[in-house]
Amino acid sequence: MFERGSGPALVVIPGFPGPWQFAAPAVHALSAHFHVLAMSLGAEGTLEGEVNRIVACLDQRGIDRAVICGISFGGLIAARLAATHPERTSALVLVSSPGPGTRLRARHRFYLRLPWLFGPLFLIETPFRLRRELHWSQIAALLTTRISLSAMARRARVIESTDIAADCRRIVAPTLVVTGEARLDPVVPVANTLEYLRAIPGAQHAVLQGTGHLGSVTRSAEFAEVVRTFVARSAPHKEVA
Repeated sequence: MFERGSGPALVVIPGFPGPWQFAAPAVHALSAHFHVLAMSLGAEGTLEGEVNRIVACLDQRGIDRAVICGISFGGLIAARLAATHPERTSALVLVSSPGPGTRLRARHRFYLRLPWLFGPLFLIETPFRLRRELHWSQIAALLTTRISLSAMARRARVIESTDIAADCRRIVAPTLVVTGEARLDPVVPVANTLEYLRAIPGAQHAVLQGTGHLGSVTRSAEFAEVVRTFVARSAPHKEVA
């Protein structure tokens, strides 16, 4: 786990591969304004398991409430935490996350049958899909961190087996939905992420211009400022530097 910064507590939940290092630029930028906790995803591949680990981490540090920020797949975990632990969630930030009604692509569903065999195909195609905005830090993370193909397969199954809309109906925390431009995100359709705006009452939307799925990484300073401004306005009792 990575921990840095001061101010209001903010938990960063990374995306599909699992290691927090894939979101490192966003984590570092946010730490200029927040007390950031960034945890890599566990191997169990369940929302409940991830939520329990985060809550335990907050308990260990005596943190009562935190901003919960989920990036891509991490948004499902963030939404589940906000839904089941509203008393621990001061605000919710969902970044290019699969929204209600998300379905996997047919070939990805096929990959899940034998992740140890077809998982490398997914890893190979991803840089091509993200070639317009792939960040050097993510290449470094790919080369230096351990990625479990079976854990990634379990996370993929969670996307279609989770009633995301049901979680959204229970969310009461101020919510910000962050996306890139629709034409630039080949991973999670922006229209799908924007379903959160209909599912969560009062949810707000911010667009990172000139970016796609990796806007929180490639425009990390801009992303951190968007989050800082949102938290300062939605939770004014907490001072944000």
